[in-house]
Amino acid sequence: MEKNNFYITTTLPYINSEPHIGFAAEVIKADVIARYQKQQGMNIFFNTGTDEHGLKIYLKAKEREMDVQEYCDMYSAKFLPLKESLNLSYDKFIRTTDKHHQAAAQEFWKRCESSGDIYKKNYQVKYCVGCEMEKTDSELENGRCALHPKMEIELINEENYFFKFSKYQEKLLELYKNNEKFVLPSGRLKEISAFVSSGLQDFSISRQKEKMPHGVAVPGDDTQVMYVWFDALVNYISTLGWPENEANFKSYWPGLQVCGKDNLRPQAAMWQAMLMSAGLPSSKQVLVFGFLTINGEKISKSAGNSVDPFELTEKYGSDAVRYYLLAEMSPFEDGDYSEEKFRLRYNADLANGLGNLAARVSNLLEKNEIITSLQVNLESKNIKTVIENFRLVMEDYKFNEALQIIWEKIKESDEILSREAPWKMEDKEKISAVLKPLAETILNLAYLLEPFIPEAAQKIKIQFLEPQIKKGAILFPRLT
Repeated sequence: MEKNNFYITTTLPYINSEPHIGFAAEVIKADVIARYQKQQGMNIFFNTGTDEHGLKIYLKAKEREMDVQEYCDMYSAKFLPLKESLNLSYDKFIRTTDKHHQAAAQEFWKRCESSGDIYKKNYQVKYCVGCEMEKTDSELENGRCALHPKMEIELINEENYFFKFSKYQEKLLELYKNNEKFVLPSGRLKEISAFVSSGLQDFSISRQKEKMPHGVAVPGDDTQVMYVWFDALVNYISTLGWPENEANFKSYWPGLQVCGKDNLRPQAAMWQAMLMSAGLPSSKQVLVFGFLTINGEKISKSAGNSVDPFELTEKYGSDAVRYYLLAEMSPFEDGDYSEEKFRLRYNADLANGLGNLAARVSNLLEKNEIITSLQVNLESKNIKTVIENFRLVMEDYKFNEALQIIWEKIKESDEILSREAPWKMEDKEKISAVLKPLAETILNLAYLLEPFIPEAAQKIKIQFLEPQIKKGAILFPRLT
């Protein structure tokens, strides 16, 4: 990776259902990281997209009596509007049915094969279609996957290709040992280290085409298609133009990957072993975020408790949705969404907090015809401690703590305004002495807020960079 380049990718959501708020939370966090790094002067490549192979997709298409590619085209298109709806800044939307990606997956297979890490054997296994992963008896509860308790476990008995996962046990442990922040949070690094230490089993990387025809063809064997995980993981490098665009690949890879906690094993162990086999550098870092629940319950289509991110942003705006999902919960712990908590935080923090402070200060500046001519000044003594503390927590991607630091400064500024009461003053110089530092603080905070709530932050910057600041439109109308 070149010094000033920064690459980040989300996981690719399966297209077996509509976009939901759980994935919205993941891609928003990735967007904050990308925007923050861009502020630091980095050249960003931000990747997301859709995962479109596997048994789950094939069965969904059959259920709807659709051609499987037509199904993929229809459902992948449902994720594209998230960019505008959530105000995302990603650079590439990759689909695993793209011809280039499929060719890259086949080249990756060949490299692993040339390393002696792919072989064929007959096997029997219990398989969760919901996870698209093999399951051991110890991972099942009452004979079913804990994450998909309503789905029958598939019993697979066939001849497939296998990847020599077991060969990379020591290399993976060495990777974890030498990079104490390779996986965050630290508890997840301990978890994956314990899993690898317990011994690795080679895993199947293909399926018989006659049983599951929707997949990338295995090079040299028309009877088999690639296992969905093997194919999908390659998107992290195929999106960079690998293998033919070697210069672009090397300039951005290794990169930062974000995922949910159910993706820990594929991202932090399987993919890393595959990269080692193909002779490519390991990922830079893997961030493992917690799950999002709805009113304390797991998001479930069958339970009818999923929240549509499009409806939410249409009702409250992208900034409000982004703010709640970033401020309400720790990124690495499970968090909960409820409309009641959403509305309470919206009014307290956005309408009565940031929005009200900006409106009061700008109104007083306009009313008293005070010229400010401000610039963003992160060295200002009013903001220096905030900047230091903010950057410290952002290094560990603690978005909620970063926002808490900003809102403490907003509260402090609001208290100064109320205590000094410049509306009671008659001396313009004294009024200016109160309002100018507050205006500068608001402008600097808007700069810090750009990765989190970009639309409102940009409006504040435009408003407060004017020599004569005027009261603007209400940023966050209070909810009643």
